[in-house]
Amino acid sequence: MNQRHRPQPPGGTTAASGPVTVREAVFQLFRSLGVDLLFGNPGSTELPMFRAFPADFRYVLALQESIAVAMADGYAAASGSAALVNLHSAIGVGHAVGSIFTAYKNQSPVVIIAGQQARAILPYEPFLYSDQAPSLPRPYVKWSCEPARAEDVPAAVARAFYVAMQPPRGPVFVSVPVDDWDRPCAPVAVREVSRSIEGDGALLARAAQALNRAERPVIVVGAGVARDGAFHETTQLAERHEARVWVSPLSARNGFPEQHRLFAGFLPANREGIVRSLGGADLILVLGAPVFTYHVEGAGPHVPEGATLVQLVDDPAIAAWAPVGTAVVTSLKPGVQALLRASAPHRRVAPPPRVPPPPPAPGRLTDRFLLQRIAALRPKGSIIVEEAPSSRGPMHDHLPILEEGTFFTCASGGLGHGLPAAVGVALARRQQRVIALLGDGSSMYSIQGLWSAAELGVPVAFVIVKNGSYRALTEFGPHFALTELPGTRLPHIDFCTLARSQGVAARYVDSCADVDAALEAAFTAPGPLLVEVAVVPNDPDEDDRT
Repeated sequence: MNQRHRPQPPGGTTAASGPVTVREAVFQLFRSLGVDLLFGNPGSTELPMFRAFPADFRYVLALQESIAVAMADGYAAASGSAALVNLHSAIGVGHAVGSIFTAYKNQSPVVIIAGQQARAILPYEPFLYSDQAPSLPRPYVKWSCEPARAEDVPAAVARAFYVAMQPPRGPVFVSVPVDDWDRPCAPVAVREVSRSIEGDGALLARAAQALNRAERPVIVVGAGVARDGAFHETTQLAERHEARVWVSPLSARNGFPEQHRLFAGFLPANREGIVRSLGGADLILVLGAPVFTYHVEGAGPHVPEGATLVQLVDDPAIAAWAPVGTAVVTSLKPGVQALLRASAPHRRVAPPPRVPPPPPAPGRLTDRFLLQRIAALRPKGSIIVEEAPSSRGPMHDHLPILEEGTFFTCASGGLGHGLPAAVGVALARRQQRVIALLGDGSSMYSIQGLWSAAELGVPVAFVIVKNGSYRALTEFGPHFALTELPGTRLPHIDFCTLARSQGVAARYVDSCADVDAALEAAFTAPGPLLVEVAVVPNDPDEDDRT
């Protein structure tokens, strides 16, 4: 089943007749593609793009370029369509490269248009120009160019949009000289371009046969299941085969309900731990994830002895470097649907359910306690955007994600994505409450995003897990036999004052008794509200299972 772009132009036309300016042609193209938001932080080399800025478009201002890209990333992931970003020449793109890398790892379709100095003075290396502009964001964009002629700009932007939306989705880049926008050109009509990959039918049939014959199958779900809208089909497939379901290591999206009877837990990001977790399986079906994402070096086999592995993934590069198994390059929704149609398993005994984690110790305001209260009080359908690395394990235990499309995090491992991404998610999902679960260290990478949240009035609950350190680093130190680490303490940060200075209401919490009232206020506020929660260390005897 191919999903195609179907243009929805105003008045039923895809392009005006006769010559127009590059600016007019590009904005008409955006309309036809259904794009009406432009995220950015403008500079001098972009100003002619905004001459007589169209009333039917909205410019979403960020106070720094990386925040603009992260907001667009969140918007694209939550809306399922490409987001548009405007950046300033070389320095603006340089500021944004970290967020571009994250969008690339998130497979978010982000179309970046960057300014460039006027063509007439480019030979003289002018102030604020970009030397070899298309190379600056590489290799973390799928495609990039600076058109040879002004009249080629609309076609380049159209190509960028189509490439961004083709699997595997991702960011793209077009550099536009400042004097191109007022030049005449021909308009560009929108075309239908496939957005889905049909997997090899023979390989899918063999995968279905292997799944039917298996005695002890397990399924590993990754972010691709969520990106392709295959959440319900994956749940049906697991139930059809009585297969336990694991979440792939460091998955950035949710692909399976985490209180389902077949939910097994979260695979660790190390080889030996994965083999132990999957022990006893004779077939491992990996859906929408690499095989596998490792965070530390390891040794030995990649899967348990005697297990066969089959992978469905929409990225040919991931399929090529997978160390074991059969890989089928396919969009996940049609791929899983093909497995469902061919499912004819023999009767299997249901596997034992996952043992629930113990409740957090009472009376101590740990991140475990906070996460349990968020789980109890969050509105139905609310969305969690997470960037609290040291609380990821406790989140797995105490804040289960139950509904489709309600979890987003950063696939790159970089910091600074979560806060602005939550703003972008809220713009795309206006009928749902967004809860940004953020570490104090993570928040300071992009704290200016609070200003954009206030100006936009988006109902985001920013929950800062304040432990006063880069705790994820101190917890990782023992892996390298390090007990003392410099540069990991974060004293004297007042998040409530930072929030209020940017127009966001804020509340401070340092006791269990005050948590519920603060969270309820944040979950019902008409606009953004920040809750700064000063947590104490967890009891080392408590069990975290990630």
